[in-house]
Amino acid sequence: MHIHLDPIGGIAGDMFVAALLDAFPDQVDGVINAVRLAGLEDDVVTEVTAFDDGVLVGKRFDVRKLASGQPGHGGLDDHAPRRHADDHHRHRHDHSHRIVHGHLGPAHEPDHACHHDHSHGHHHHHHDHTHWAELREHLSASRLPEGVKRHALGIFGELAWAEAKVHGREIDAVTFHEVGNWDSIADIVAAAALIDALSVVSWSVGSVPIGQGRVKTAHGELPLPAPATTLLLEGFAFHHDGRPGERVTPTGAAILRYLAPAQGIGARSRALRGSGHGFGTRKLPGMSNVLRVLVFDDAADTSSTADTVGVIQFEVDDQCGEDLAVALDHIRASAGVIDVTQAMVMGKKGRMVAAIQVLVKPSHMDDAIAACFRQTTTLGVRTRIEARTILVRKEVEVGELRVKIAERPGGRTAKAESDDVASDARGHQARSAARRDAENTALKVQR
Repeated sequence: MHIHLDPIGGIAGDMFVAALLDAFPDQVDGVINAVRLAGLEDDVVTEVTAFDDGVLVGKRFDVRKLASGQPGHGGLDDHAPRRHADDHHRHRHDHSHRIVHGHLGPAHEPDHACHHDHSHGHHHHHHDHTHWAELREHLSASRLPEGVKRHALGIFGELAWAEAKVHGREIDAVTFHEVGNWDSIADIVAAAALIDALSVVSWSVGSVPIGQGRVKTAHGELPLPAPATTLLLEGFAFHHDGRPGERVTPTGAAILRYLAPAQGIGARSRALRGSGHGFGTRKLPGMSNVLRVLVFDDAADTSSTADTVGVIQFEVDDQCGEDLAVALDHIRASAGVIDVTQAMVMGKKGRMVAAIQVLVKPSHMDDAIAACFRQTTTLGVRTRIEARTILVRKEVEVGELRVKIAERPGGRTAKAESDDVASDARGHQARSAARRDAENTALKVQR
């Protein structure tokens, strides 16, 4: 499965969530539950609502705080009340960054019912910022599934990196203002839940509308795109459609950077499986304020197939070669690991350093990371999910040799397993002849 993001009106966190839920309505309950497990307060309500802007139909993802005494609820409700904003396209937490402030509740509170009576008067301490270190600790300690935590922390980590670079601070000293509030946190947790649920997915994105004007933030007026957004979208294609305002929020930009999508749909043949529309609240002149997602199944191909792979990278400079070789063998044998490679590079102080790369199935990423920390002396790893294209292949046995047959665009090829050939005690010429015979026989059998 491949998902293409078409930012017609732009992209924000709530638009991303709404578009995917329009395409995958079976994920609604999981998303709402994830927001609850993140530890947001009981009066923070998530709603997935149907929307028709007179041109297109789709969904909105709304997060709001209930007034005192109003019962809470969550779920797919076509008639649920929505907050309407005059501001641009941050839609409910608007693109002008003027956000109603809230706060996180305790991370380990027991599960609450979706309906909660606030008539006994909870006291809410409002603030206007959230420290990244505190938010990271809270999400890490929450009852969210580990995969959702990893994606949410990854998206927030992109935001923290951009804010640190813009303001010249260390990452742990970053304070979130607009994106640290309850509605933005809910957006990112919801996005993380969907990314986790749709893990066997490759992503691409079209050209992003650049917008124009200025935005009011806690740091004063800033040009659009906002500086942190600009950093996050380095390398992405932009266009100007003549419409003003903020078209990509920092949250939307962080999601894009975290996903690392391909630029454009590409030339590969794909079968369209479905689509979804995620709306913002402000009307754009002559255009739907919508993010469209296109969901593709890769077309049948006799030579290759596409999927995704987890990549783990780190360097080691204080582990002897003998021990590291054994350690990498153990990592290679871990569940879900596809391959482990190492290369020698020059590190600090002129040291030769082993640069390690681990390829792993995305569903086994956490286990593979644990194996890297357990088996090597590294103190940190870098991770990402990448799209890959692999040739269709299968293995057959010819006598005592295993032969791998690959379907290439130019035709089939065959390669005998080197370990099986090496076990032949005969001389080099005899082994080479046995290899050629096995490969030719395998190709004839498969015709």
